[in-house]
Amino acid sequence: MVDHVTIEKGLGPEGRIAVVRFDRGDGINALSPEALRQLTDAARSFEDDGDTSVVVLTGGAKSFSAGFDLKDAEGRSRQTMDMGTLRRHLKLGPRLTRAWQEMEQVTIGAIEGFCVGGGVALAVALDFRVMARDAHMRVPEIALGMNMSWQSVPRMLHLMGPARTKQAVILADDRISAEEAYEWGLVEQVVDPGKSYEAAMALAAKVAAQPPMSVAMTKLTVNRLAHALDDLASHMDLDQFALASLTDDHKEGVAAFLGRRKPRFRGR
Repeated sequence: MVDHVTIEKGLGPEGRIAVVRFDRGDGINALSPEALRQLTDAARSFEDDGDTSVVVLTGGAKSFSAGFDLKDAEGRSRQTMDMGTLRRHLKLGPRLTRAWQEMEQVTIGAIEGFCVGGGVALAVALDFRVMARDAHMRVPEIALGMNMSWQSVPRMLHLMGPARTKQAVILADDRISAEEAYEWGLVEQVVDPGKSYEAAMALAAKVAAQPPMSVAMTKLTVNRLAHALDDLASHMDLDQFALASLTDDHKEGVAAFLGRRKPRFRGR
């Protein structure tokens, strides 16, 4: 089994910064089911870590993540799963984003290149996002005949408000530039190309210099208040995704994506 995720601890002030690097080495960084598991395990590995105050999550030099890997063999096997097996398999994504959101440590994403679909879902589960000026985000799920899931819509709503969230999710072919992402509130800082990791580490150092317990308790309080109704608002998104995956429009969307052509949706 190939390790797509590496963890380095003991960095920065008092050694209180850790870096989680997700890099498949292919310039695309798609989220295969195995990559989802490894990233989830990485987040959970900090549960009893009292020595780390901040975790920086970064991708490769060319991309944060292209989103779910539609070409992965395990991922494609969803097409033949019964509904019960499919629902269990679809929990991999929300389990990942929940693990990162619920970390006691402050989390910072360093985004270079492109951040697409599941990459956006992971990014908005973090506390802060630093984005290179030439990078972009895109949410292609609807163009693939699916809904945006992994409990991402409430998180995006908190950051951008309802109109911008609809714009980002529904207008699936539109790229969101770094400047737009900053203007909309989707990211907190835009930096020169190739500098997102350096800027994320500088921000992490400022956080790591603060009293660890006060920082952790403040994050917990803010998250509990901000996300109190998220489960109520998005508890059905997994089943909506499962239902959408059975439609002809979803099959057409994926076929069009793989065939590099425009899809023809019929509402079926």
